[in-house]
Amino acid sequence: MSASRSRWRRQGLIVTTAVRALRRNAMRSLLTALGIIIGVAAVVGMVAIGNGARASIEESVSALGQNVLTVFSSNRGNNGVRAGTGSMASLTLADYRALSAEVPGVAALSPEVSTNAQVVANGRNWSTSVVGVATGYTQIRDWQLSAGTMFDEHDVNASSKVALLGPKVAHELFGPLNPIGQSVRIRNTPFLVVGLLESKGSGFGGGDQDDRILIPYTTAMRRLTGERNFRSVTIRVTSAEAMDSTQSQIATLLRQRHRTVSRENDDFSIMNQKEIADTMSTVTGAITLLLASIAGMSLVVGGIGIMNIMLVSIKERTREIGLRIALGARPGDIRLQFLLEAVALSLAGGVIGLAIGVGISSAVGALSPIKPVVTASSVALAFGVSFLVGVFFGSYPATRAAKLDPIDALRYE
Repeated sequence: MSASRSRWRRQGLIVTTAVRALRRNAMRSLLTALGIIIGVAAVVGMVAIGNGARASIEESVSALGQNVLTVFSSNRGNNGVRAGTGSMASLTLADYRALSAEVPGVAALSPEVSTNAQVVANGRNWSTSVVGVATGYTQIRDWQLSAGTMFDEHDVNASSKVALLGPKVAHELFGPLNPIGQSVRIRNTPFLVVGLLESKGSGFGGGDQDDRILIPYTTAMRRLTGERNFRSVTIRVTSAEAMDSTQSQIATLLRQRHRTVSRENDDFSIMNQKEIADTMSTVTGAITLLLASIAGMSLVVGGIGIMNIMLVSIKERTREIGLRIALGARPGDIRLQFLLEAVALSLAGGVIGLAIGVGISSAVGALSPIKPVVTASSVALAFGVSFLVGVFFGSYPATRAAKLDPIDALRYE
């Protein structure tokens, strides 16, 4: 029991001595830890911003709906020239009906017929996006209504002049007034407002989803665009597991209907929302890792700084070390003392750096659309790396101090 008590007393003395040494040169200790502070702050900030960017991308993609495929029109090669996606409306009404009837994985689908138009109501006017859709559009996009109802199949078949307003459009045209039952004029054609969409904010690609009006696609084609075909059809698949097989079935069906023999001659393209989300997350993760790695280099520089200062400290305290050894201190005690000093400097830098990194993340979140996310893993990483840097770069100076010859140390001037 006495031996154990003596060991604990000796170790307590070692810790006390290490703390006193650091406090004796407080300014030098702070400057020594500066590299660690900058490194940890940069790593925590970069990882938090990267996590926030990834979460923002995932939120934007998920705002488009779950398990969504979008079929776009594109022109086949003509005399060596191939037009881009959506440049030509090659999807017909018969294609749309065939996709609904013949592909088992389709849960809901809707064409999208888009145009920009000046809208007038309540003595105000506003330029916005008008999108012609089918009744299943809100189901595909997971878009709820805050008031009113969605138009029905009768409205689609009859090309009824009914409309659903996005929150921004409703605010610009009607202010605090309830728009349900009011009339809006789209290119001088009156439409009855039957519903008000809930706010969705910015979507994938940065467009404001709240700044749009939804009307039946038949009405849009007949009264606004004059088109007879579709530039895109949006499809909700029954499950995530059925995404790939449904995409393949859609491609096969459209090739049969359009009489194309190979993928190179397709006059359509299919965008898989899940693939886009996975790709963007992978890219964001890679960029975050790259930036964090670059920022982590300052941790190495900080560790080298700690090692250099510890070597200088040993040089300055050579007589003190010799005196302690002469009075009975063991080489292990000397090694532990200087190792504790190095680790304490590194951990203190880690704590300060973590606080600065969180502050930087909060500032970025306040000044930009990205909301950085500081996770428990990044906090653990900050402390873990700080500790390892202290141990690694403090080991050599501590070992060197422990190997000093007490006679030579006492003679040192």
